[in-house]
Amino acid sequence: MKQITATELAEMLANGVAATLIDVREQHELAHGMIANAIHIPMQVFETQLHRLGEDHDQAIVLICRSGKRSEHVGHYIEQLGYTDVINLSGGMNGWATDVDTTMSVY
Repeated sequence: MKQITATELAEMLANGVAATLIDVREQHELAHGMIANAIHIPMQVFETQLHRLGEDHDQAIVLICRSGKRSEHVGHYIEQLGYTDVINLSGGMNGWATDVDTTMSVY
């Protein structure tokens, strides 16, 4: 699984690189902010929501959580299912709030 920093992800999105953004945080955490166009699929129900990833196992999927730990676990899981371009946002939303969008809160 690839790792990407918040700054690298912001550059990737600004350059129009196609990727499916999946936020695996819990509902109450979204109050701290969410990256535009991310799909919210909480880690605890991820297995039941796999259909939301679509059929393309080669698509770029960026996984997001608060710090990068939960998203990394989900990433390993979907790699085992055959997804080939899995990217973890290292530092998670706290890194995003610190380095990219300072209007969001670090928690």
